[in-house]
Amino acid sequence: MTRLSMLSGLLAGAAIFTAPLAAQQATSSSDGAQSTAHAARWPAAKSPDLIDPATEAFVTRLMTQMSLEEKVGQMIQADTSAITPEDLRRYPLGSILAGGSSPPLSAPDRSPAGAWVATTQAFSKVAMEKRPGHVPIPLMFGIDAVHGNSNVVGATIFPHNVGLGAMRDPDLIRRIGMATAAETAAAGFDWAFGPTLAVPQDDRWGRAYEGYSEDPAVVRSYAGAMVEGLQGRSKAVASGKGPIQAGHVSASVKHFLGDGGTANGIDQGDTQVDEDTLIRIHNAGYPAAVDAGTMTVMASFSSWNGSKMHGNRSLLTDVLKGRMGFDGFVVGDWNGHGQVAGCTNTDCAATFNAGLDMAMAPDSWKGLFETTVAAAKDGRIPMSRLDDAVRRILRVKAKLGLFDPARPYEARPQVMGSPEHRAIAREAVAKSLVLLKNSGVLPIKASANVLVAGDAADDIGRQSGGWTLSWQGDGNTNADFPNGQSIFSGIAQAMKASGGTATLSPDGSFTKKPDVAIVVFGEMPYAEMRGDVRTLEFQPGDKQSLELLKKLKAAGVPTVSVFLSGRPMWVNPEINQSDAFVAAWFPGSEGGGVADVLIGDASGRPRRDFTGKLSFSWPKTAGQFTLNKGAPNYDPLFPFGYGLSYAQRTSVPRLSEVAGVDASLGNTSLYFARGQVPAPFKLAADAAVKVTPVDGPQTQEGAHQFAWSGTRPATVRITGGELDLTRETNADLLLQMNYRVTNAATGPVTLSFGGGRINGSTLFTPAGSEWRTARIPLKCFRDKGADVAKVSEVFAVTATAPLTFAIGDLRLVTDPANAVCPN
Repeated sequence: MTRLSMLSGLLAGAAIFTAPLAAQQATSSSDGAQSTAHAARWPAAKSPDLIDPATEAFVTRLMTQMSLEEKVGQMIQADTSAITPEDLRRYPLGSILAGGSSPPLSAPDRSPAGAWVATTQAFSKVAMEKRPGHVPIPLMFGIDAVHGNSNVVGATIFPHNVGLGAMRDPDLIRRIGMATAAETAAAGFDWAFGPTLAVPQDDRWGRAYEGYSEDPAVVRSYAGAMVEGLQGRSKAVASGKGPIQAGHVSASVKHFLGDGGTANGIDQGDTQVDEDTLIRIHNAGYPAAVDAGTMTVMASFSSWNGSKMHGNRSLLTDVLKGRMGFDGFVVGDWNGHGQVAGCTNTDCAATFNAGLDMAMAPDSWKGLFETTVAAAKDGRIPMSRLDDAVRRILRVKAKLGLFDPARPYEARPQVMGSPEHRAIAREAVAKSLVLLKNSGVLPIKASANVLVAGDAADDIGRQSGGWTLSWQGDGNTNADFPNGQSIFSGIAQAMKASGGTATLSPDGSFTKKPDVAIVVFGEMPYAEMRGDVRTLEFQPGDKQSLELLKKLKAAGVPTVSVFLSGRPMWVNPEINQSDAFVAAWFPGSEGGGVADVLIGDASGRPRRDFTGKLSFSWPKTAGQFTLNKGAPNYDPLFPFGYGLSYAQRTSVPRLSEVAGVDASLGNTSLYFARGQVPAPFKLAADAAVKVTPVDGPQTQEGAHQFAWSGTRPATVRITGGELDLTRETNADLLLQMNYRVTNAATGPVTLSFGGGRINGSTLFTPAGSEWRTARIPLKCFRDKGADVAKVSEVFAVTATAPLTFAIGDLRLVTDPANAVCPN
């Protein structure tokens, strides 16, 4: 840094605390929209019991003993994947988190509670060492326990918030919070990163399922209840016993503010609304959460009219800490500070000056620690701001009970997935189901012969969704859920108990015609960024689930669809082929809750009725992205609050099967499936390549074989329009090719995407009869020259010598398992 730039930085840092508010938060959006909040307009609230004289005196004594480096350390949080316990001797950090796919120490990422307890204890041992020049201060361990302590094997996995919103049951939300807290504490953690208080306004957003509802009233009704469930209602005084000793943990309401309102549903995008809308819709849950005593608030990745929330002082300081009386601390999201103008992941004084108290710097912690110490020394971060942040953090640690070394719940592994917690989750599943259509096939007689079909019927990972044992919820098997039950297993158990039968047949085949079929299908698991979609059409271009429903209908089998999703979707064709249709969301690990409602007694009377009501409006077309109750021209297929009971058997009239969106917009990720190249893509091959339909891995003539004569260089390609795949590239999507090599490459082979060319020779050797799968990250092609903002060629193979291979499937996927980037 030059002397001039250093001086500029000092002056800028000082201005934050001396200039008028209007000058501190200059509008940064190009159209002049407001990005400065006026605190007086916002609702008042107050943290009820975080400040008391004894605690403040205790914190003051600690702070007088701490060095500058120890104070800064409290403000930095690292991830288990990027720090060791030994690092804490040099870098006295205040917090550790375990991110979505981060592992415990010396153990696989999918591990039971014991491995996590050992990890937190190893870090704590170093943090609490008595050594010269060190003030022992307990660490605060955080984890994304967003639907149960869902990163730990054996935990109870509750329905995602999109399903919980359909229950309209704050008391059950409180009990879910209590169970989640107990299982979080039992795994050695002190802090759950939840609840999410987003009010999603565009269902294309990949985190829409983390919101309870599109309606701020539903979110408001749940906010305080979940905070009380997680934290309990009592706080420690000074260094006395606190919530952690009673099996409670700190909540972290998130993401402040406006994460659910970004334009076009783009994750980490810009919420372009006026201040009144920001208050009325997106702030709905925060006053209740503050009044309930939430100890922490997490800042949002998103912007408000161009101003990144991690750097918006008017909202973090003036509104949240000022007008709303929040006395806990504000934590950042995963390197979110690095997105603030003028900042990097390792250097961001501006975020602390804006009001962030603890930066989540998972892999950037070391650099951020060093630059923050430097900024405090040279005055870019005033000591008053630094001391305020540290006081808030130590206050929360004291009130949570972390200064008491007792951790009784760490010695209670039986808490994980306990029968009591599983019963709560099963109740939540049953109450979250929303019946959209019933022509009379439900409830199913318990004495019936039931066929259970669909690719998600016996898959606990599929029914649990994202943020489940991994960030995106991918790579899971039923063996990873020792305390869980699949939807099929729950149905089979219910049928067997009353003399009926349930047969699993994912593809819907049978030898004896069943009385009824239950088909379980839906979205694949996903989380932020990768979950963003362009339209709400389900399976555009490759409607495999629809084909299964048509197959059963043609056979005269009454069919019940159980649809798994993180958002309402356009499924008109699937509803038309179903005699009953149930929105089951992502119900979690208690599949038996589905059977509790679908399966009646031996005579067909309900054992439990449907009570769920839509917390999100259901679209009539695939282009109704922003259906919200009360909006102009509100015209959903099923309105907010809709949900049938068994007393309301309704045969839905045949629905339009016109998606209402352009095919090129609807399908940007499926390029070849079941022997077809779906619109808007087209297959072309040079004359020296012979193209022949062949049997695929699952269907007759479900693949295309390409044979190069080798007489001259030749190419086979798939093209279609011009796609902007920047979002998909940034979200780490991959090109997945399911293929078989009959005659191995005998010369150079190039694989291309969007103009980016990689050496594909190793992908096409050796030859064999088995189908294989290759996954190449889009970033790999980008690094080789692809213009991902203007992709017209989504697949091209060029060979100069004889080569024969067949493709059975070609699409973009999120699962990074076994990804390769050939040189």
